[in-house]
Amino acid sequence: MATPFFGKRENETPTGVRPGAANSYGTTGSSGTLQSASQTASQQNAAKSVSEAAASASAAKEGGSKLTVGPNIKLKGVEITDCDTLVVEGLVEATMDSRVIQIAEQGAFKGSAEIDVAEIRGEFNGNLTVRQKLVIYSTGKVTGTIRYGKLVVEEGGQLSGEIMFGALGNTKPASVSKPGLQAV
Repeated sequence: MATPFFGKRENETPTGVRPGAANSYGTTGSSGTLQSASQTASQQNAAKSVSEAAASASAAKEGGSKLTVGPNIKLKGVEITDCDTLVVEGLVEATMDSRVIQIAEQGAFKGSAEIDVAEIRGEFNGNLTVRQKLVIYSTGKVTGTIRYGKLVVEEGGQLSGEIMFGALGNTKPASVSKPGLQAV
């Protein structure tokens, strides 16, 4: 009889594996083929991740950097660089140049930002340059100096201040909305 120091016994179950939990040892089906439970779970998770990424047009590229400022967090007086996606659920007072900004309903951003894609569900106040697409959802409110490439405003979304079409050199002024006026 072998001791645990020199080898495992043949009928011994692996330690650290809960009964009924998926493991990497696999199971034998009725056809006699070895099928790994962890591979099946990995494939399901990968399929779920792919569908979620396809659903979100502004999802960060794989391996991209993402900064999330959670609820009740205040981040003040910083310069944010080399960040692919900034998710604001709290309060951020900063200057930034990034690829994507997502402001949640309870989130607020004050300062200056140069972004490729902006999705605003909360509040933005300051200088905003969106090189590609600015999306203001029904709960969103954007005020200040705004430049954009493409603009989408959901019913109920608010946009006020100095608003210009053309994020880079094209500065053809768009109609300036008055505070309290809602775009449809």
